[in-house]
Amino acid sequence: MHTDRARCVRAVQSKDARFDGWFFTAVVTTRIYCRPSCPAVPPKPENMTFLPSAAACQQAGFRACKRCRPDTSPGSPQWNQRADLVARAMRLIADGVVDREGVPGLAARLGYSPRQVERQLLAELGAGPLALARAQRAQTARLLIETTALPMAEIAFAAGFSSIRTFNDTVREVFALAPSELRARRPRTSAALTPGVLTLRLPFRAPLNPDNLFGHLAATAVPGVEEWRDGAYRRTLRLPYGHGIVGLTPRPDHIACRLTLSDLRDLPVAISRCRRMLDLDADPVAVDDHLRTDPVLAPLVDKAPGRRVPRTVDEAEFAVRAVLGQQVSTAAARTHAARLVVAHGEPVEDPEGGLTHLFPSPEALAGLDPETLAMPRTRRTTFTTLVTALAEKSIHLGMDSDWQETRERLLALPGFGPWTVDVIAMRALGDPDAFLPTDLGIRRAAQELDLPSTSAALTARAAAWRPWRAYAVQYLWATDSHPINFLPV
Repeated sequence: MHTDRARCVRAVQSKDARFDGWFFTAVVTTRIYCRPSCPAVPPKPENMTFLPSAAACQQAGFRACKRCRPDTSPGSPQWNQRADLVARAMRLIADGVVDREGVPGLAARLGYSPRQVERQLLAELGAGPLALARAQRAQTARLLIETTALPMAEIAFAAGFSSIRTFNDTVREVFALAPSELRARRPRTSAALTPGVLTLRLPFRAPLNPDNLFGHLAATAVPGVEEWRDGAYRRTLRLPYGHGIVGLTPRPDHIACRLTLSDLRDLPVAISRCRRMLDLDADPVAVDDHLRTDPVLAPLVDKAPGRRVPRTVDEAEFAVRAVLGQQVSTAAARTHAARLVVAHGEPVEDPEGGLTHLFPSPEALAGLDPETLAMPRTRRTTFTTLVTALAEKSIHLGMDSDWQETRERLLALPGFGPWTVDVIAMRALGDPDAFLPTDLGIRRAAQELDLPSTSAALTARAAAWRPWRAYAVQYLWATDSHPINFLPV
């Protein structure tokens, strides 16, 4: 979008928050870059230039605005609605792959050469993977400076910097403030900090309807791993350097996030995965406007706009739970999962009590005795085949997965039909166009709304909803009285 100058100028002059994260406004006279909705007086159009990423702004010598804090804007929605090289690379960079494995590791995961990945990112984003990772490190450093009382040296290494000097130089360059000055500017209300706990605000594009989002997560919560408590969804997180516990509370203009991490280096990964689970980088206006063109969906959208697709923080975990949920009730699926957690999960300590384990890894589940599973023999075969494939890496489920290729690999497994594959594609892989025509809830909604009753006819009718059929599923599910559609009391 940053190449459409006239449209960008209009967005800046109207302070349209819908475009935050889509592009950034760099002011050539002040050498400051802002989000489109910056509350400051807009600069003259001739002094504006538009760039596709914060990293591109920083690389061009611009520093972040101190009023609108563009580094905190929601991510571009296009990275979650596309499955090409650039989108997959951006999801991996947000997950900290460059910091952990370097550019060669990023390229290896994508199946391309480092040079080709660099070239593609530069062409579309104006910055290579190292610059994009550096921008993320700067944002992580700012979060730690403002939300913890940690010494600057610990913050530097937790944020991923190789030296304190690089940390100091980067913070000064990006924010035009020394780290100590940045800490001095934080609001007084954030001074009382609980040791080991990070309190953050996760921004999103309005509107956001929390009912089905948190309702789904709470209704399907696995005891010991997830819970709904005091208006917050809480769960344990398996992270690259350790584990964490997160509490997420819906607010009118943000999601309140309370994080406890065993290793602070996992902060950017934890934030990225929580944002992905809650689908916070979506563009609800674009989705809802498209779905409203169908007269059947329009009343559902108008009644409760801004529905998101509830996703996951662990793709392999969700695939296992999808198999456990085949042809059984939500309560039965939770019971099966809870038994696995107690028997094979990794114990963790929750300072607030309630959460006890990480969900078992595929490696831990691959060694269990199938006879201990209280399910039909055919589903035991499906379960053991899946966890073996995940443990042996013959099937990879991740934010970098190729959606179509992964679908084909899953369909080749015994017991995997269209429903299981598409629910994994929708909630684990993040495909915004995944559709579930055979789902019981969808069939009930189709009957109530006079939509076609057969799978083939309903799929043909849903072609008009593309590329947002996963969001149409949320609106169709909402016609039912199932607990997944309601925010817990």
